[in-house]
Amino acid sequence: MLTRLFVKDFAIVDQLEIEIDAGMTTITGETGAGKSISIDAIGLCLGARADAGMVKAGADKSEITATFNITQIPSASQWLLENDLLEADQEDCIIRRVITKEGRSRAYINGAPVPAQQLKALAPLLIHIHGQHAHQMLLKSDYQLSVLDQFAAHKHLLAQTQLAYQGWNKIKNQLKALQEAQTQRDARAQLLEYQVAELDEFNLQEGEFNQLESEYKKLNNAVNILQNSQQCFSMLYDNDEQNMVSMLKMVNQKLTEASRFDPALQNIIDMLNDAEIQLTEASYELRDYIEDQEPDPQRLAELESRMSTAMDLARKHKVEPETLPEVHQALAQEFDEIKQNNAQSISLEAEEKQAGEQYWSAAEKLTESRQKAAKKLAKAVTASMQQLNMQQGVFNIALNRLDKASKAGSDAVEFEVCANPGQPMQAISKVASGGELSRISLAIQVLTSSQMETPTLIFDEVDVGISGPTAAVVGKMLRQIGEHNQVMCVTHLPQVAACGHQQMQVSKTTDKRKTTTKMYKLTAEQRISELARLLGGDQITENTLQNARELLVS
Repeated sequence: MLTRLFVKDFAIVDQLEIEIDAGMTTITGETGAGKSISIDAIGLCLGARADAGMVKAGADKSEITATFNITQIPSASQWLLENDLLEADQEDCIIRRVITKEGRSRAYINGAPVPAQQLKALAPLLIHIHGQHAHQMLLKSDYQLSVLDQFAAHKHLLAQTQLAYQGWNKIKNQLKALQEAQTQRDARAQLLEYQVAELDEFNLQEGEFNQLESEYKKLNNAVNILQNSQQCFSMLYDNDEQNMVSMLKMVNQKLTEASRFDPALQNIIDMLNDAEIQLTEASYELRDYIEDQEPDPQRLAELESRMSTAMDLARKHKVEPETLPEVHQALAQEFDEIKQNNAQSISLEAEEKQAGEQYWSAAEKLTESRQKAAKKLAKAVTASMQQLNMQQGVFNIALNRLDKASKAGSDAVEFEVCANPGQPMQAISKVASGGELSRISLAIQVLTSSQMETPTLIFDEVDVGISGPTAAVVGKMLRQIGEHNQVMCVTHLPQVAACGHQQMQVSKTTDKRKTTTKMYKLTAEQRISELARLLGGDQITENTLQNARELLVS
């Protein structure tokens, strides 16, 4: 809850420092004294827009500090811890806002500088400000739904529905992306199926084209190779008149005879013997090769055909023939991936259907809970309206199931009211006046406050347009909220002011040079005097004092 507020050089405030207790605190003062300044200051601390006009005339800057005890606000503590703005054993959250006369603004949480956006994120966890025109929110369907959910206190159902919606939406987006590309994939798959089948049928292996090319060259030149080989064999061995083997033998014989006279020739003779053996073996090998050679026109035609097909396919795919196996593999892989995508699309369709069923199941449970809560809330609001001088008023909550899904379920809510007997129920926006809206809004605040996580509620002159017995009921309702929430209420009605557990007064002083506003807590006797002023104006009599004493709620 809010425990302390410090304001310096803000609007017409020189310096203000107040301690704020639990329960209901009423704030009163003369018209124009600046009763709402403290509310404005708190709003700035919680991220409201700042401008240079807020700085007191003659000052360099405005400074506002709000201190909150967060021991009973686990959501706020968790948020601060997650954002590294709180020590583990820290009980207070101190928010400070500084505005310069040039209009620049700086914000701090527990001494750490933060952007105003973070103040706005933290604000709903600490305070709810119900301003003079807050009842206008009742006209918005989204707000009406949030009010009903708050009263129903079914966070677990909301969480389940939201989780189911997010999961379903994720799968739908994935499926949509796959389906949008389906046409292109189908066209590509049709082409790939033909290309892969063609390459499968041809089935050129890795390195095969080079082998084909080499064999083709050999067969295409077979006659020339055979002729040259035969001529060489004749020169080496087969020529009866003269061949290289016989000539080498003759050389060898002559050197052997000469070596009898000079042993130094023996090394040469040994090398020639080796050469003779090598030459003879080469001749035999060449003879065998020649015997194995036979022109094969059929095989040559086969090679020509396969190479021609390979080159045609290569031109079609705009690659070199020897790279066709890699192209074949890549196209086959792409075709498999497209088939897998199609299978994934079928699988996702099944998942999408299942996720949709899970969502609608969760949404149905949420709807059932809302229907039960709507009946209870409508009955309770009707009773409160009748207490608030709408004796014949009837309140109803129309809950309509929509076909459209959302993270908040599939329900549309409309608050309806019948102000006079015999009239049909109509949307609250069509039949309720501003004063009636204000009273209905207040009744709803009272009925839902026990489910509020926000510990501090501020009401800024929500009692405008009411008086007498109705004002007394409003005061009692606000005090009822103050039994389990901290309530601050700016009011001009003595019946409301008297219901506070404590009361503060705002006063304004003016001299020739400046105007200053002050705010201070009233003692019991001072409260009686202030209530008497609200009852009788400036002329305070013993009767008004006595009325004030009787009015004051102990």
